[in-house]
Amino acid sequence: MQEKKVDIRSLNFEMLQKHFSELGEKTFRAKQVYEWLWKKSACTFDEMSNLSKELRQKLEDQFVINNVKINNSQFSNDKTIKNSFILHDGHLIEGVLIPMDDRMTACVSSQVGCSLTCKFCATGYMERKRNLNPDEIYDQVVLIDQQARKNYNHVLTNIVYMGMGEPLLNYANVLKSIERITAGDGLNMAPKRITVSTAGIAKMIKKLGDDAVKFNLALSLHAANDEKRNEIMPINEQNTLKALAEALKYYYAKTKNPVTYEYIVFDDFNDELQDAAELAAFCKHIPCKVNIIEYNPISFASYTNADIDKIEAFANYLRNQGITTNVRRSRGKDIDAACGQLAIKDKAAQ
Repeated sequence: MQEKKVDIRSLNFEMLQKHFSELGEKTFRAKQVYEWLWKKSACTFDEMSNLSKELRQKLEDQFVINNVKINNSQFSNDKTIKNSFILHDGHLIEGVLIPMDDRMTACVSSQVGCSLTCKFCATGYMERKRNLNPDEIYDQVVLIDQQARKNYNHVLTNIVYMGMGEPLLNYANVLKSIERITAGDGLNMAPKRITVSTAGIAKMIKKLGDDAVKFNLALSLHAANDEKRNEIMPINEQNTLKALAEALKYYYAKTKNPVTYEYIVFDDFNDELQDAAELAAFCKHIPCKVNIIEYNPISFASYTNADIDKIEAFANYLRNQGITTNVRRSRGKDIDAACGQLAIKDKAAQ
């Protein structure tokens, strides 16, 4: 029976060196292959043109590159591009290119589906199939960067881990993917151009502090009142606002990184000035800013977006409290690419 090939990108550099030594090859070849995999984003061993044909065949016999491929792309009227990506085992995930005047942002997924059940989010109604590997997250960035160059003649400038899944429930793989994306022998992107968004897992936010991460952290808050947050985000029952505040203080003490709070203003739910006052009080814990996000209705839920006047009043209340507040307009709504709308609709993928 043929031995199963090893996923070459699951090996770190030292492990790769060891393999080359066992193959009877000079260990500097490991550096060449590592560069092809992570700096040049090679999808096949044949592309590795500075290796002999014999060595490429040896690699082909022992290893596999489980690269992600674009399954389908949809183009929005506002130039946003939503992709469904197919993984080596047939699962589908989604990722989005969001072009703006001054930046090109990739929104990437960290899990196939999601184990959290946020009531307003389409992904929350999907089953979590598995975590993504570091290379599968990395590949999304590479493919979306290629898309930005091809369609808009502009390199990728920012990455947000705001696609399918909860990044902090795939902690090790997410951090490894960021290490490869930011490394000099990887994609060499500055950590400050990367934002990881979480629904709020207190112990993992503390771990980010312990690991002294350099990237940005965003917390999907959506209510600064435990009763309301429990209703729309069941994760709050185990990660109360008090627990999150303590974790965020710990994180800030360790990293000195301000945090962004994401807040969707739902009609007749969390759109009153009392809600804004509760949010303002939560903002006092650490340096932060607030992004007020337009809600994008989904067929599974009955929530709707608050009136624009209420959103502006809400934002102005926060600004009057000295809190930096931005109102974010949704992108890609017409192709279900906007925040909270990512859910694979291809039945073959389920």
